[in-house]
Amino acid sequence: MAIDSKAFRSLSYGLYVVTSRDGDRLNGQIANAVFQVTSKPPQLAVCLNKENLTHDLVAKSGVFAVSVLKEDAPMSFIGLFGFKSGRDVDKLSQVAYQMGKTGVPFVTDHAVAVVEAKVVKSLDVGTHTLFVGEVADAKVIGKGDPMTYAYYHQVKGGKSPKRAPTYIDEAGGKIK
Repeated sequence: MAIDSKAFRSLSYGLYVVTSRDGDRLNGQIANAVFQVTSKPPQLAVCLNKENLTHDLVAKSGVFAVSVLKEDAPMSFIGLFGFKSGRDVDKLSQVAYQMGKTGVPFVTDHAVAVVEAKVVKSLDVGTHTLFVGEVADAKVIGKGDPMTYAYYHQVKGGKSPKRAPTYIDEAGGKIK
């Protein structure tokens, strides 16, 4: 029996920029698999593709930040973090960001809030790693509605990159 992978688009997601660092090397990427896992202590989980530079930086440094994007974030901004590699492009040189309490950058352009975390656990989930981090800082930094992944697809016409956990091969659409 084939699985209709479009059913996964019914799950609720947001759209975020996850950032980290290794020494002077800073990077960030778009992610939609970010969620709060506990309230005491407050913990957040992010799921990152093992082929992405941001994954390597989080794995090495043990810290990450999540910027929650606004609905009005332009597609060019999303494309910078979602469809370009930090191995080829210095993404943070093209946007406004600040250094957080954990020593990692967080993007302030087009963001409503930011959460910083220190990794306490990681789980290998095949192509991706699920990093669970204890929250070190969190704050609202802007006004606006947070962008959902549905809004990104339905209103903005956005696509999922091949390395995203929600990528659907539009030619097939079925998982066998």
